[in-house]
Amino acid sequence: MIRKYIRWLFKAFRGEILSVPGKVIALLFFAFLLLLPIFSSHSYVLRIFTLAAIFAIYAASWDVLAGFTGQINLGQALFFGTGAYVTAAFNIYLGLPPWITIPLGGICAVLVGLVAGLPALRLRGFYLSLVTLGFPIILMGLIYVFPDYTGGEMGLYGVERLSRSAAVNYYLVVVITIVALLLMWKFTDATSKVIRTGLVLHAIREDEISARVSGINTTRYKLLAFGVSGFFAGIAGAIYAHYMRIAGPSNLDLFFSFEAIIWTIFGGMATIYGSVVGVFILFPLVEFVRLYQWGDQFRYIVLASTVIVILLFMPEGISVWVRDKIEVKCPRCKLVNITTRRLCRACRAQLHFQKDN
Repeated sequence: MIRKYIRWLFKAFRGEILSVPGKVIALLFFAFLLLLPIFSSHSYVLRIFTLAAIFAIYAASWDVLAGFTGQINLGQALFFGTGAYVTAAFNIYLGLPPWITIPLGGICAVLVGLVAGLPALRLRGFYLSLVTLGFPIILMGLIYVFPDYTGGEMGLYGVERLSRSAAVNYYLVVVITIVALLLMWKFTDATSKVIRTGLVLHAIREDEISARVSGINTTRYKLLAFGVSGFFAGIAGAIYAHYMRIAGPSNLDLFFSFEAIIWTIFGGMATIYGSVVGVFILFPLVEFVRLYQWGDQFRYIVLASTVIVILLFMPEGISVWVRDKIEVKCPRCKLVNITTRRLCRACRAQLHFQKDN
């Protein structure tokens, strides 16, 4: 019985994972993350990849809202900063441990996300973007108004560590990141047979009026998207506060909101994994450039040049470009195949059609 079950699992793994190049790359990437401390115990390397994992959650949360729902949010740092400050306040003032403060930070970010999502019920496009741009500024103003509770310019420092071990910190963050990314991917998956929110969000993004005419409660789903985006961005901010042991005004900086947009567009919007690719390429690149004497002055020039060059040749993002080169979708059954195959692995339909001269 056990042998049959193992055989069934291997067959399913081979058919669903090993047959799809994109999933193989994702599997190898997660394996690399899990094995990294074994091959490199350098504290700086672990720090860079730990922060990259945190920012991957943050960037993917923006993709949930903007890439899949079409609600362009220019103030995503609002959710991140809310999670960071709430977590730091609960930990410092009430002495709550991280396993309680991190979920509380995410929940409070959801509440803020629902409030921020209210303008989305009446505004679209450019006007919505301008409104969301103002929310982090408002929260930053409140931080400066109540310095006795928020720390003012200095922020709240002395937050409890996740762990005293750099390797344990790394593994905790990576595991949370993998779980968060899988949940966001499932939430936005238009082909899912269990959760149908992904299909609805795609419909709202493409044509909200048609979606409403079809009977979809677009108000509820847009608020849901804001809430989910806020929750995961808040979780990222909460983890960041515990890892860096501080929550400061820099967590609400406007450029930090734009960084989520840059990472996602660089990797590929409306994919979830595109945000991860963008973060794990651009963030380590900028941080490793800082190791050189000229790094602090030129790191953003290197970042901007890399983004411009990639988007000139890969306008849909580097991960989407790579996926289109290695995968092809069957025109009959819509199953993904490796691009070198001539016939579909399921229905045996022809995958490539030659143009007549």
